[in-house]
Amino acid sequence: MKKNNFSGPVQPNLDKSEAKNMAWWQLSLVGVGCTIGTGYFLGSTIGIQLTGPSIVFSFILAAIGTYIVFQLLAKMTAADPQKGSFCYYATHAYGRWAGFSCGWNYWVSNILIMGSQLTALSILSQFWLPHVPLWIFAAFYAVLAIIVVLAGTKKFDQVENLLAVIKVAAIVMFIILAIAGLIGFVDGKNYDLVIPNTFNGYFTGGLKGFWSSLIYAFYAFGGIEVIGMMAMQLKKTEDASKAGSIMLFILTIIYVLSIGLAVSTVALETFDHKESPFVTAMERYHLGFFPHVFNGAIIIAGFSAMAAALFGVTNLLRTLAEDGDAPKLFAKTIKFKKLPLPAMGLGAGGLLASIITALLLPGRIYEYITTAAGILLLFNWLFIILSSMKILKQSIGVKLISIVAIGLISLAVTGTWFEETIRPGLYVSIGISVIIGIIALVIQKKRNQQEKSSV
Repeated sequence: MKKNNFSGPVQPNLDKSEAKNMAWWQLSLVGVGCTIGTGYFLGSTIGIQLTGPSIVFSFILAAIGTYIVFQLLAKMTAADPQKGSFCYYATHAYGRWAGFSCGWNYWVSNILIMGSQLTALSILSQFWLPHVPLWIFAAFYAVLAIIVVLAGTKKFDQVENLLAVIKVAAIVMFIILAIAGLIGFVDGKNYDLVIPNTFNGYFTGGLKGFWSSLIYAFYAFGGIEVIGMMAMQLKKTEDASKAGSIMLFILTIIYVLSIGLAVSTVALETFDHKESPFVTAMERYHLGFFPHVFNGAIIIAGFSAMAAALFGVTNLLRTLAEDGDAPKLFAKTIKFKKLPLPAMGLGAGGLLASIITALLLPGRIYEYITTAAGILLLFNWLFIILSSMKILKQSIGVKLISIVAIGLISLAVTGTWFEETIRPGLYVSIGISVIIGIIALVIQKKRNQQEKSSV
């Protein structure tokens, strides 16, 4: 057997007929497209309100943690590329219960992410029609997403490349206009950056506020796991590390620069959780086109991400059913474009739940859903780290770096306890994880009994 970085045996399940023609830079663009979403464009406002200018430090810490997690995933992918990606590695490291838990945790987290995107799209749409209830916008976007998925999606990576360019262009447009405005190129007036010179000036919410803000910084980087799942399409699987590193470098630069300009441009009390911080920061220049263009770009990008997530959870549930980790019903397809209609129906049910929740809790629904989605996503990142520690041969230095990532993720999760407005999201995520864990253990026990009886 060919030697590799795994301490256990390799069990390749690659489809040799599968085309592997993606360049590393294309995967980087796909990663950017899947990562930048309404969680950054809108969710960062909540982080700003919690901690003030120190939100920049939150994003730097989140970038460090994300980089470590991705590098561990990339190493496992390069050594043993698998379609199941991190869920396969969890199974390989700890058994089928771990793969089951990982798969369902990821499915639920993406359902909540869809709900978060759906709610954000509805809030952004109220910019033009403020008197229309959130649930009406949510219902409209949900139905539209279902229609898009039913119509079928081809060449997903090419579509995401285009959307990645749109998202990055929107942020770069803000950066250019913000800098131009500061030096007087927009309205002829020079403005000074509002840079605090005291600890309280940076950490307006204290250390607790900073702690609570970490979840929103990490959430903005959610999507790196997509690179792991799509790495099998690379011409060279080992290029996954390069693709992720370039992607994270680009994201960190534009995130830190744009959010830094936003918080140092206007007074913190002007930020509103129902409006993008970048729109708020540009209001003083009275650029009539900017809010409309920026809002439109965010909505287009956010809707595409939501539709792609619906398509993704549909296929994920089908895979879980085929592997015996979900009822066989969800593996069935209809003749029309071979769509797994039962699986998509359950995903659509998740969207319906978001609509009902938006109707019942219109005030802080975005914070609740975003927090729960972010925590569940970080739980999967913990799966990645712990799996790598079990199945990769790591030096002491790498193990220490892995522990640092676990520490940063733990800080992001526990920080949600200190803020009353986002604490319900912590309860929801823990409850969901406990339920999934109990089901996984019960199923594993039954499988063990069946295996013993068959011997």
